[in-house]
Amino acid sequence: MQSKTRTIGRDGPSFIEVARRAQIVECAIETIAALGYAQASLNQIAERAGISKSVISYHFTGKDELIQQVLADVNQAAAAAMWPKVQAETTSAGMLRAYIQCHLDFMRTHPHHVAAVAEILIYHRTQTALDADTTPLEERLRQGQRDGEFRQFSPRLMAWTIRAALDEIARQYVANPSLDLDECARELVGTFTTATAAVPAIH
Repeated sequence: MQSKTRTIGRDGPSFIEVARRAQIVECAIETIAALGYAQASLNQIAERAGISKSVISYHFTGKDELIQQVLADVNQAAAAAMWPKVQAETTSAGMLRAYIQCHLDFMRTHPHHVAAVAEILIYHRTQTALDADTTPLEERLRQGQRDGEFRQFSPRLMAWTIRAALDEIARQYVANPSLDLDECARELVGTFTTATAAVPAIH
């Protein structure tokens, strides 16, 4: 049986191909958010996009590759929405507040993205929580310690803890869209501000 391959031009995919892939990914996000990961078949995604399943197969080798692209696109959208505001902060404490607040704001403005990722990660643990690489959050926590703004703690463990709290709020928000995200933001900011704050020197 001859394998089917797709030839991409020397200059990469065309504008039309890029736009079609983006459309498929967006429809995959909407389908997963609406139906759940298990029920979001390529046929269902194709129907929502108004195309045939073969069009998806032309652009993606299968559901696994499409899911990887969904995760990549959601991460890119989140980074574009959040990191400019986080990086604009001049203190590490301000960065931490902005990091938490921006995550909650992204949940509010991109509920389908959040729901889709929450569904995917239930079935498909493609992202490792115990990542060996240093994350931007971990590095900013370390910087806060070097600057004396934060007390001494494990930056990696603190970063994992912050991420775990945000992920749990995302899961709760998917299950209950009436969840008060403003209250969640206030509580998380207060909790992690207290948890990271440097202990005042005793004179």
